[in-house]
Amino acid sequence: MTKSLCVMRHAKSSWKDLSVPDFERPLARRGERAARSMGHWLKRARPLPELILCSTATRAVQTCQLITEPLGSSIKVHFEDGLYGASGTALLMRLRALPDKVKSVLLIGHNPGVQDLLIELASEDDPARLDEVRAGFPTCAVATLRVSGHWSELGPSSACVKDLVMPSTLSL
Repeated sequence: MTKSLCVMRHAKSSWKDLSVPDFERPLARRGERAARSMGHWLKRARPLPELILCSTATRAVQTCQLITEPLGSSIKVHFEDGLYGASGTALLMRLRALPDKVKSVLLIGHNPGVQDLLIELASEDDPARLDEVRAGFPTCAVATLRVSGHWSELGPSSACVKDLVMPSTLSL
């Protein structure tokens, strides 16, 4: 009963207008390019997510819209207020509530929560990848984890990092 979990940090946001509240900050042009490129990578990476859980912050919603363009419209997307500013523990609790019929999920959120979640879930089987995540999880980065068992059993070191893709490694 292997499942796939992709964890993504939203793409680079704009700081052009400092009067815009954090929740409402839009993507910068660089973030838009990175999100489009990551969407094309996700399409090739397989499996495609069946479900996307996305923060309702403007930059996360825009990231989701751009990455789903090449993926098609068959993917269910849940925009959830509770993912904005969520801790790694809160994100883990949300993932544990997923029904087991869902085999592949993409979570789009914010740091430090997404990075903390990855550090907690990743097993020590691949210390180099885990060290990369500990060193930093930049905007629009995606980590794909292989999860065995039930979503409700997610916990420390219960997943294996299969891929770690940074936008800097993609041609933008």
